[in-house]
Amino acid sequence: MTKARLLPLAGAIAAVLLSGNAMASETTTETLNLKPTDILTDGWQVNGYIRAGWRLNENGTSTSNEYGKPDYRLAGTTGKNPNQVEFNISKNTTFANGVWSQLGVRAEYGNGDHSFYSSSGSEDSGKENDDKGAFEVKEAFIRLGGFSYLPENAEIWAGRRFLNREAGILSGEFWKQSSGVGFGYEQNGNGIAVVSVDAGDGVPKAEGKTIHSVDFYSYNHNALGGSFNFDLKVMTAGESSNFADNEATNGIGAAITYKRDYYGMSGWTTTALAYGQGLAANRGVNFGQWSTGTSTTDRDDGTSIFFTSYGVMNINDSWQMGSEFTYLHGDKIWGLGTNPAAEGDTVDRMLMAVRPTYKVNDNFRWEFTGSYGMEKSNWGLEENKIDVYAAEIAAVFTVNSDYFGRPQIKPFVTFMTKDESNGNDGMWGNDNFGKKTYQYGVEAEIWF
Repeated sequence: MTKARLLPLAGAIAAVLLSGNAMASETTTETLNLKPTDILTDGWQVNGYIRAGWRLNENGTSTSNEYGKPDYRLAGTTGKNPNQVEFNISKNTTFANGVWSQLGVRAEYGNGDHSFYSSSGSEDSGKENDDKGAFEVKEAFIRLGGFSYLPENAEIWAGRRFLNREAGILSGEFWKQSSGVGFGYEQNGNGIAVVSVDAGDGVPKAEGKTIHSVDFYSYNHNALGGSFNFDLKVMTAGESSNFADNEATNGIGAAITYKRDYYGMSGWTTTALAYGQGLAANRGVNFGQWSTGTSTTDRDDGTSIFFTSYGVMNINDSWQMGSEFTYLHGDKIWGLGTNPAAEGDTVDRMLMAVRPTYKVNDNFRWEFTGSYGMEKSNWGLEENKIDVYAAEIAAVFTVNSDYFGRPQIKPFVTFMTKDESNGNDGMWGNDNFGKKTYQYGVEAEIWF
């Protein structure tokens, strides 16, 4: 809920108008007896997301297995977080001198944790320090704008952010972001920012392994029936001697994003092409604690080319369809190239997925998901190729039957099958289900 509070401004204006001694054009901050730093409006806004997921494997147990979804192997309701709660809180203030401020905080609980908890009240007791899922502050930053000495619509910011995030509609993977602590300047969609992070997944973090990304971006350029966004990121390590020989310490990434209708039809699409080298070898413009270690030969030789195109088509009053095509080619990344006896050092990943939905009425729709995922690589002495097929059906009880209508409760069943060329086709992550398996559950979601 947003509350706006007007200070004695209204009374001051009324007094001036009733006196008849001053025209409205002559009303100033001084005549209203306001100091430049007095607050004109001040309010809080709270938004968020909640996901409750009751998801079981074919043995009827909870599982952290996502069946390769983070690696673009399939689409479906495989998110492992049964109790994910996210709050976005902002405090928005305007001052008499024209300056405005925004405090932004994003807090989250349950991300990365697959366990079903009871009501003991000590859900995280006994966990190791590096376990995921606890309550965390994900973003905390301040934005300032309206300065008389800066250009119109210019703003500055500082703090911890997920800067310029974008994710695939069916894979759910963030392919673009700068996740860390930093500062920046932006005006009318054009900006420069510095974002830094202590690299690695260990807790506590390794000393001295801080990496930086200098982001240049220019967005919302209208052309060819849509709009273009441009990103360039220059990455470097703070002290390269603290990194292993197989870890990247420099890199550069770039992306072009094109947004328009659904390939000439009703709806919308996002299409992006990205290139990354060294520290930026993970999809070019995806910067965070995971960025080191992607290059595995001569430090900064790792490269990747990434392409994705996804969106939603409005077919008619009853049918809509989401789709995603994503392709990644990586060279000397993710451990490839460290084995001199290996046949190669490249990886190719591809995902093709569609999700048609059928609106029965305003409060119920059927949802169908089909996907094909492929990976070809040389992790060991032999080339490995894996093909994964998935099909899902879900009944969606909702307040709004639009594709993105929420809140909703969605019972679902997912069937998955795969084939691996190296004969290791009996494993699905940590669960041995053979070539075929399935999952089922009920997912509840609300955005507010």
